[in-house]
Amino acid sequence: MKRVDLAYNRFFQGLGGIPKYKPIRKYSGWTYPSKAGWKTDTNGKDGTLTLNDLGLTIKMRGQAKSWGTPTTLTITYKPSINAWYASITVKTETPDPKYGSESDLKYEKIVAYDLGTETAITAFNGSEFEEIANRRFTKTLEPKVKAAGKEKRRKQAPNFKKGIKASKRWKKANKKESQLNRKAANARRDWQHVLMQSLMGETPKTALHRKVTSDLSSRYDIGVTEKLNTKGMTRKAKKGSKRKKQKAGLNKAILDVGFGTLNKMLTYKIELKGGIVLQLPTRQLKPSQRCPECGKVHKNWAELSNRYHVCDACGFELDRDKTSTMVMFNAALGKQPGYGTDLDKRGFSSSTSKTSKHTGSMRQLGKMKRQKSRSKDGSADTLSWP
Repeated sequence: MKRVDLAYNRFFQGLGGIPKYKPIRKYSGWTYPSKAGWKTDTNGKDGTLTLNDLGLTIKMRGQAKSWGTPTTLTITYKPSINAWYASITVKTETPDPKYGSESDLKYEKIVAYDLGTETAITAFNGSEFEEIANRRFTKTLEPKVKAAGKEKRRKQAPNFKKGIKASKRWKKANKKESQLNRKAANARRDWQHVLMQSLMGETPKTALHRKVTSDLSSRYDIGVTEKLNTKGMTRKAKKGSKRKKQKAGLNKAILDVGFGTLNKMLTYKIELKGGIVLQLPTRQLKPSQRCPECGKVHKNWAELSNRYHVCDACGFELDRDKTSTMVMFNAALGKQPGYGTDLDKRGFSSSTSKTSKHTGSMRQLGKMKRQKSRSKDGSADTLSWP
C-alpha cells in the first residue's frame, strides 16, 4: 500500500504516469511493513540483521550517515548481478536547518558556478576562478559498452508476448553490458559526491577527495547558479534535422556530467548547514550572452562553438564559462549592468522558497487534457483552470 500511495502521489503531482500493475519479474522481493519478523543489532556502523521467519542472521557492513529507529525492511533480488539486497528505512530526528538571523552562518562566502561539458564545473567566488575537469565516465567505457551490446544483439533475446525465452548466452551478454553501465554510473555518482564535498569544504578521506578538494578548498554559504531544464536540453533532435548525430552527442555529454544531480546534491548539502542556493532565470539573465562589465547582450555568444567571448562595446574578453559565472555572481549581488538589482522582480528562486502546488482533481486533470487536445486541432487557443 505504501508503494501504491507513493505512485499515485507522483501521478497527481505530475511527476509520473498512471500507476500500472507490475509483474513479479519486474519486482522480485518482499517488504516487512512493521518491526515484526526482523530485527537489527547495530548503532549505524556494521552490525547484524536477523530475519526471524527465515532463521537467517546477516552481517551488515559500512556506516550510515545518520541512524535512528528502524521502521521497515525491504528485501530485493537483482538478477543482473545475482545478489540480494536489504533496504532498511530508519526514522531519524534531524533538526530543521536555521536560516537568516537564526543561523550561525555569516553568509559572506558566495560562489557562482556554471555546469558544462567541456569543463564540468566552473566556479567564481568574486576574486578567483576554480575549474573541475569533466571526467567523461561514459565516453571512457563507451567502446566496451558498444562491443557488449553488439555481442548481445547476436543472441536470442526474450519476447514475452510471443513466449520466447532468452538464451543463456543472451543473459550472459546482457549481464556484462549492465555491469559496464553500472560501473560508469557508480563512478559518476562517487565523483559528484566528492565534488560537492569540496564545495562544502569537508575533510577529504581518500586520494580522490584530496585531489578535488585542492581545486575547491573554500567553504561557501551561498551558491548561485542558473535554472537548467535538463529534460528539455537533452531532447532528441526534431524530425528532418540534419544534425541528429551532433545533438545525440551533446545529449550524451550533458547526461554524462549529470547536471540535474549536481544541482540537487549542492542544494541539499548547503541546506543542511543553513545555506542558500539561488537559481537565476536563464532566459532573462542570459549569462552566456551578457557581458559582465557593460551588460550588453551578444546573440552570437549563444553558439556553443563560441568558447571565447570578446565584447565589442567595452573590450572585455574572457572564456565562455568564466564569463557566465561572473554574470551570475554580479546578478546575485545586484551589481550586474543591464539586469537590475531587484531579484524578486527578475523571477529568481532560492532553495528556501519552495511552495507546494495544488494539482487539482481528476475532473480538472481530464479537462486540461481535453483542452490540450483541442488546442492542437485549432479549436481552442487558451488553457485555463476552471
